[in-house]
Amino acid sequence: MKNVIEYLEKSIIHFENKICIKQNEENVTFSIVRNTARKLGTLLAEKNFFKDPIVVFMDKNINAIVSFLGIAYSGNFYIPIDIEMPSIRIKKILNTLNPKAIITSKNISNSIIDEYNIIYFEDIFNLKENSLLLNDVQRKCIDTDLLYVLFTSGSTGEPKGVTISHRSVIDYIEWVTKTFNITDKDIFGNQAPFYFDNSILDIYCTIKCGSTLDLIPKKLFSFPVELLKYIEKRKINTIFWVPTVLIHVANLKALDKVTLTTLNKVLFCGEVMPNKHLNIWRNKLKECLFANLYGPTEITDVCMYYIIDREFCDDELLPIGKPCENTAILVLNEDNEIIENSYEIGELYIRGTSLSFGYYNNAEKTNENFIQNPLNNSYRETVYRTGDLVKYNEHNELLFICRKDSQIKHMGYRIELGEIETMVNSVSGIEQCCCLYDDEYKKIILFYSGTIDINNNILKSILPEYMVPGGIIKIDNFPLTLNGKLNRVELKEYLKKGVN
Repeated sequence: MKNVIEYLEKSIIHFENKICIKQNEENVTFSIVRNTARKLGTLLAEKNFFKDPIVVFMDKNINAIVSFLGIAYSGNFYIPIDIEMPSIRIKKILNTLNPKAIITSKNISNSIIDEYNIIYFEDIFNLKENSLLLNDVQRKCIDTDLLYVLFTSGSTGEPKGVTISHRSVIDYIEWVTKTFNITDKDIFGNQAPFYFDNSILDIYCTIKCGSTLDLIPKKLFSFPVELLKYIEKRKINTIFWVPTVLIHVANLKALDKVTLTTLNKVLFCGEVMPNKHLNIWRNKLKECLFANLYGPTEITDVCMYYIIDREFCDDELLPIGKPCENTAILVLNEDNEIIENSYEIGELYIRGTSLSFGYYNNAEKTNENFIQNPLNNSYRETVYRTGDLVKYNEHNELLFICRKDSQIKHMGYRIELGEIETMVNSVSGIEQCCCLYDDEYKKIILFYSGTIDINNNILKSILPEYMVPGGIIKIDNFPLTLNGKLNRVELKEYLKKGVN
């Protein structure tokens, strides 16, 4: 295989009239998905776009997924952009990409995209596919061509576009479907936004295996009882969610109020899952498979996994386990020596075909994080430096300890606090600011000084919702270190005193 659309072409043979994607009361079959995607692919190919960035600027819906596949048919790569994202962030992403086209819907109005080549999804249905042209395009494609670019936070205020190839996604999907026995009987309950890499598993497992993907309404995640009722009613049996959602369900005791009879696989990834909350789920769903998946966006979503196979106390760390197939890990100390015992903490490095090619149009950041294997000086071998500190337990399973720097994982998203600081500092009336993460209360805390009183409305106008601080503290003067730098350690002490 060299292109993910081969999954769809194979599935259409057996599942032509089966429901592929569901959203509310709308259902589309594999046939409709394929035929519409091929029409879009034809349109893009006729414009002579090839290996070019194509932005998908839509709500989270069925049409967005069809657009992803249509772009893949045309030999180009897609970039999902959230329409609710602050304008300044959208501009930065578009400036980095300079996309050939933006696919959107006629009901979406945003002046930022007007200067680009706009393609309205609604116009695609009236087009005809050109099979000869699409076949010609596919003959020119290779598996290291990009499939997508997802933008993560950047410490400088510039979002970083993680580039992922077809080969990386194919390797990932082959592993995950084999490991978790994904078949055409699986019905996925999707939680992850499409600009978040957890969605890759939902989308491409469905396409490969002839499964069904149910796009759960976003509002339900604020109402755990209704969320579980939805899962039961729609006969969803497989979920891949961020731990925050699972924790919320556990905390509000929703599992005591709704009996789940269909759910048999619960996968989670994106942040630490506390065993205290996981045990609530395990006690209610004793026959269900639970698995902790780990990995940054730069390695195609997941590079390690642990299928929960024993009991854990509430205060134990849940392992991230062992590497996925065709992936290797290195745990190195500060002297770049391999760590193999259960006492020493080291930084995690990843190697394998799962690795991104780096950050789009950002050589400096790419060279910083994608480096030559420190253990190999004989030939070029790239490894990804995760910045995560880990150690082995007595079972030789890897445990995630913490981030090495100020990069955090919050609500399933990887966030660099420096980006929040950059955006807040740009607000008129702000003199200085600093963001810290309160590990006890699991929220971002913003310290600031200035002539204005900043509030959530201001923050939501400049930041995505998941990056808006959960606590805001105004202070007169920032503490400084002896060399004149902002003293983050002293600010951290404020949190311990319960200032937030």
